[in-house]
Amino acid sequence: MYRKAIEQLLEWKNKKEHKPLILQGARQVGKTWLMKEFGKKYYKQVAYITFDTNETVRQIFTKGFNIERIITELGLAVGFKINSDDTLIIFDEVQECPQALTSLKYFNENASEYDIIAAGSYLGVAHHEGTGFPVGKVEFIKLYPLDFTEFLMATGNERFIEPVKDKNFDTVSTFKTDYEYLLKQYLYIGGMPDVVQDFVQKNDFNSVREKQNVILETYEQDFSKHIQANVVEKIRMLWHSIPSQLAKENKKFIYNAVKKGARAKDFELALAWLRDTGLIYKIHRVTKPAIPLIAYEDFDVFKIYILDVGLLGALAHLDAQTLIDGNTIFEEFKGTFAEQYVLQQLKTIPNLPIYYWSNERSKGEIDYIIQYKNEIIPIEVKAATNLKAKSLSQFRKDFEPNKSIRTSLADYEFNNGLYNIPLYAINFMKDVIG
Repeated sequence: MYRKAIEQLLEWKNKKEHKPLILQGARQVGKTWLMKEFGKKYYKQVAYITFDTNETVRQIFTKGFNIERIITELGLAVGFKINSDDTLIIFDEVQECPQALTSLKYFNENASEYDIIAAGSYLGVAHHEGTGFPVGKVEFIKLYPLDFTEFLMATGNERFIEPVKDKNFDTVSTFKTDYEYLLKQYLYIGGMPDVVQDFVQKNDFNSVREKQNVILETYEQDFSKHIQANVVEKIRMLWHSIPSQLAKENKKFIYNAVKKGARAKDFELALAWLRDTGLIYKIHRVTKPAIPLIAYEDFDVFKIYILDVGLLGALAHLDAQTLIDGNTIFEEFKGTFAEQYVLQQLKTIPNLPIYYWSNERSKGEIDYIIQYKNEIIPIEVKAATNLKAKSLSQFRKDFEPNKSIRTSLADYEFNNGLYNIPLYAINFMKDVIG
């Protein structure tokens, strides 16, 4: 299975000076596999240390932060001498040993010649007495579920990538039926690595759903494992409210839809926990589509999506029948699956600010507003081939952006700054718009 993030890891390795790296991402997005694969490809040795089941290695970090001693004892634990020139050190499930997380500060300051990658669920969220997060002493890379391109590669359909990447849209249009069906598969299966691998091996959509449900159950177990009991129920309520929140015409998150009479302060901690663990994407409204977007962020108005379109379908009990019922899967929940899909592709673009815009004086709304190459670009997501986008048309009249994007199942077209990009090509947005 190929992950684009391995190129980011290689870029980190090849920098003349680099700090220890923290690989961020929700549980089960493939962090452990990626770290090991990277080590296997680009190092002679991999010192893999996981803290969730190994009390011995946890004890190493309770005796202080003398790096020479730590390296020696880690070498004893893994069974070979750890060298700075040919060994990748992996700290997995590092949240189970907060002292190991703190040690990254001392590796950076006193032994920067060692290459270290740390990962773990709930990283940086829990607070442990006597320990501290190595602020300013580490670098970060975020890992998300497989995007549509990675999905095509994993399922043996990589031949469909090149025509889109090369902007050969005549060829893409010829094979439109194939692209649409593969996209339908992705909307149902999603990009969780274990789920995709299960589909590759079994080609069974019922097995896919079983895998997705296991992941959802694991997340719910995490709720009670990592946070105080009085907040757990609020997290569950909020989590299970997401499909109904997205089913509304106006997808703006409403606390009252989680629990009647609820206010923001009642669910602030639950919302922050889900966001910080990577289980949800919180997309805020901007009051003005101008640079920098963050200056116009409305902190009180936002939408919530979950990390993976396949898991959203499982959480909403979407039936596999939608795969063969025309374009139903794109139109379910008022186009929510198409919106979730597009967001999922955009999230894999590093350092891309993503918001949405709405007009307080009318029903006008733009699904996503991005800040890309110092430009503000509106993105309108349409289910199926319906290209009527009054909100986008009015937005373009009012704000005159240089570039605008409308994505749907319609063929590619460019006209007066408006790019009509097929949904199955949206993760090549950068190649298309330049």
